[in-house]
Amino acid sequence: MKVLYFDCFSGISGDMTLGALIDLGVDEGALKNELGKLNLHGYDISVSTKLLNGIAGKDVHVHTGEHGHRHSHSHEHSHSHEHSHGKHEDDACHHHKGHEHSHGERNLKSIVEMIDSSGLKDSVKDFSKKVFCEIAVAEAKVHNKDINEVHFHEVGAVDSIIDIVGCAVCLDMLGVERVYSSPLHDGNGFIQCQHGTIPVPVPAVMQMLKNSNIPVISEDVSTELVTPTGMGIIKCLSAGFGRMPAMSVNGVGYGMGKRDTGGFNALRVVMGTLYTEEGANDEEIVVLETNMDDISSEVLGYTLESLIDNGALDVFFTPIYMKKNRPAYMLTVLSRPEEEQKLCDIILAETTTLGIRKSNVRRCFMERETVRVHTEHGDVRVKTAYRGEVKKAAPEYEDCKEIARRTGMPVREVYELVLRGLS
Repeated sequence: MKVLYFDCFSGISGDMTLGALIDLGVDEGALKNELGKLNLHGYDISVSTKLLNGIAGKDVHVHTGEHGHRHSHSHEHSHSHEHSHGKHEDDACHHHKGHEHSHGERNLKSIVEMIDSSGLKDSVKDFSKKVFCEIAVAEAKVHNKDINEVHFHEVGAVDSIIDIVGCAVCLDMLGVERVYSSPLHDGNGFIQCQHGTIPVPVPAVMQMLKNSNIPVISEDVSTELVTPTGMGIIKCLSAGFGRMPAMSVNGVGYGMGKRDTGGFNALRVVMGTLYTEEGANDEEIVVLETNMDDISSEVLGYTLESLIDNGALDVFFTPIYMKKNRPAYMLTVLSRPEEEQKLCDIILAETTTLGIRKSNVRRCFMERETVRVHTEHGDVRVKTAYRGEVKKAAPEYEDCKEIARRTGMPVREVYELVLRGLS
């Protein structure tokens, strides 16, 4: 199984994440081609190699045609979310007071519409929208606004759209199946912004940390290290936070920060394969169950989606009968131990149940890997699985659907074409 481990020893931001993924081997030209599918104009991406403390990594800049530099400000959240990583050496909020509305206002709806109308893959669209929604919900809570009343500048500006969507494209290109992260290291104290002094971690980041079970460590650095964009990406991405899992390392990427923090201001992302040995394909998981006879099907469907989005291994409903012969459903959720509490909180918040049964069980599973198969109509991702002599393969439906729609071929024939190419 191909995994990434985010080593956030100096925090995380959108541009640092994009730089680290490019440094892992994503082709810059292919990335720009994919980003060109967005209905977004007036920008240019530059990627350079930067030496910091004698270590080389990628430094990413998004330049806008109007001003020739990055925009790093938010209408609702008046400090620059990316400012602490030095997008501008001056205070970005004060620096841009004269053209605060140069990009116009974007709300979540307009950003989602832009992503949905693009030619990007569905998986890229879904992850990008998930990150923007996560940030928008936090901003709305901080500013006591309805989510549709939050208007973005920093988060909705060209550079952050490129950071977030670019990260989603890179993850797809790398064929990543699971992501883990270290605890998040942030600074301390306060930072100055256009509307005053705010504490670190900044309010939007603190809101996303709330009830998340994500560990955060305060470093002796008097500035912001974890930005809302970086926080949104890693919260939506990571399956767990802690030490690096046992894995064989295949690549290391560094995404460089731009401010002198007095230390090695970079994000390190390690790519590899989970280490396996005889018997290592068994693992401990937690089974969560609850019975409900007073819940609507719409709420059940929404709950399933929420649980999957937040790291559940599997979710399913079983029709049952409860007392007085009432038709009901049993909700069953399979969870990794580190996700158990978060998933329990979702079940209790979203459903009518008053309690949840928990069981620790072991499961055996086939080792999985995603490979790319080249066809005359384009590349297709294929999920492969193996355990001893047993091997299986399944082409990615979204890739096959895209080829079928583009060529007019039956999707069944696309599957057969891909499997022939795999053998």
